[in-house]
Amino acid sequence: MEERTAIKALAALVQPMRLRAFGALGMAGQAGLTPGTMADGLQVPAATLSFHLKELTNAGLVMRERSGRPLIYRADYGCTSEAFAYLTENCCQGEPCVADAGADCTC
Repeated sequence: MEERTAIKALAALVQPMRLRAFGALGMAGQAGLTPGTMADGLQVPAATLSFHLKELTNAGLVMRERSGRPLIYRADYGCTSEAFAYLTENCCQGEPCVADAGADCTC
């Protein structure tokens, strides 16, 4: 993934509502969600959600598809994986990174 593409994808997730929307799509899996269902679940006005979905789509993190009349949004796991892989591409001085599954996150 190119640096510019990674920055665009990661920057889109910095906004709290976009992160919540992306999380909801991730939990929905391949079934995806309609904007109405997402707006209800996230308790956000439809117009606000529409703006954030547009930003996630433009960043390549979300795909949208028309299924009959409604739109269905899904997380694009390929782009997401590439963006996060970009972060660890050059870590550990070129050695494979091994996460300690028993360690607590210190973030």
